[in-house]
Formats: sequence, structure tokens, C-alpha cells
Amino acid sequence: MARAESPRVESVSLDGLRPVGRRPSLATYLSQLWDRRHFIVADSQARVSSSTRQLVLGNLWLVLKPVLDGTVYLLIFGILLQTNRGIENFIGYLLIGVFMFSFTARCLNSGASSVSAGRNLIRSFSFPRVSLPIATVLRETLNTVPGILAMMVLIIAIPPHAEITWRWALFPGVLALQIVFNLGIAMVAARAVAKVRDLSNVISFLTRFWLYGSAVFFSYDRFVDHPTILALMQVNPLFIVLDMTRDLLLYGQTPAVSSWLVLGAWALGMLVVGLVVFWRGEESYGRD
Repeated sequence: MARAESPRVESVSLDGLRPVGRRPSLATYLSQLWDRRHFIVADSQARVSSSTRQLVLGNLWLVLKPVLDGTVYLLIFGILLQTNRGIENFIGYLLIGVFMFSFTARCLNSGASSVSAGRNLIRSFSFPRVSLPIATVLRETLNTVPGILAMMVLIIAIPPHAEITWRWALFPGVLALQIVFNLGIAMVAARAVAKVRDLSNVISFLTRFWLYGSAVFFSYDRFVDHPTILALMQVNPLFIVLDMTRDLLLYGQTPAVSSWLVLGAWALGMLVVGLVVFWRGEESYGRD
């Protein structure tokens, strides 16, 4: 009777292997994110074209919605409550406020739900999860471009007409800083909502307070007798965005250097904070 051979034990090198889902270093994380930049852009473009495909008016709603919102605010606050007193070119003032604020509000709310909406993708593939809020902000930016162009046309066409000056060339700089800021808050909101789902409702509620605190449809001049409120408004990043945009596009004035510095600090600061906060939760996404 043949004697059974004893099993052989082979040594296997584990070099190069790492646990699935473990958070990489921040430098490696950023490198992985850069490698997937084409996917992020392609995904954003595809979602832009599909988001309004089922609607009769299609992409026209990207312009109509903020215009309709502005009309409601004009009727309620401008005509009924008379918040237009002391504001030069109130219609242009209101249009800029509504279009620019709604851009950040959409990025915040869409970014907050980006991780939960991409749960199936997270469980199916290995990729930097921060791609999800970044793709969301990119999608909202692409959606906003037609609205921004419509806003410019409207403030020129509706009396009293805004005058095109060389300062209009500075507006893309303000918009770029707003986009960077939007990226930061979208990352923070995505991490928070991924951890506590109910926070999505809290964010929507707080966005309304932010709307009223950003001088979208009234002038902050009425608060000059309340220095605390005035100081809080003047450091509000969205108030700064609206104020600088109105100066450039509506009133032909160059924003103060301090405004550029404060907005730049908000944008870069939120980007760094948002990236680090989101990265630290990388291992937890999609496991609930």
C-alpha cells in the first residue's frame, strides 16, 4: 500500500498587498484621486445631460428656476416688504443674489448626499471616495454655467441696465474662489451626513438661515446700527461673493483687496479642511 505524501507548505510573499478599504496616506490618496480625474469629469458630464432629460423644457430649467425664485423674492420682499429701499438697481441686485447663492446651496445639499447616493458604487469598486462630492460639485458647476450667462444677459437687458466694463473680466476669479469654497463645504457635509443621515435635513434648514444672512434680497446697510450682526455678515463667505459680484457686474467698482484676501482664505481653508475631514473617514464609507 502506497504511503500518502505529507502536504507541502509553500511560503507566499505578502509584499505589495494591503487590506481592502484601509485609508492610504494623504499623499497617496491625492495621487489616486488624480489618476481618476477623467472618470470624475466623464461622470459629471453624463449626469448633467441625464438630469433634465425627462423634463419637457430640459436644460431650460437650469435658467428658469433661479429666475422664478427671483420673481418670488421680488414680489414678496421687493414690493410687499419694501426691502428694495436704498438699493440701486434692485432687480440686478436680486438676480445676482439668487443665482450665486443657489449655486452654493445646490453644491452643499447635493454634496451632502453624494456618499449615500453612491453607496452601490462604493461597495463595487475601490477608488478615492472623495471623488463623489467632487463630481457632484463639478456637475453643479456645469449646470450653473448657463444660469450665470443668463444672469449676465438679464442684468444688461432689464432696466436700469448694467454697463459692461473691464471689471467684468475679474468675475471669473470670484466664481473660481466660490467653486473652491463649494468643494470644501461639500466634502465636510458628505462626511457628516455619511455618519449621521439625519443631518441632511439639518443642512437644508441651516441653508435657509444662510440665505437670510447673505443679503440676497436686502441691503446690509440697514444693520449699521447693529455692529455685531454687521460684523458677522461681513465675514460670511457668501455675502462676500455676492458683494464682490455686484461690485464687478452691477456697479462698476473694483472690490477691495481685503475682500479678495478674506474670500481666498475661506476658499483655500475650506478646501483643506474638507479634504482632510473626508479623508479621515475613508474607511467608514459604504459599510452601513
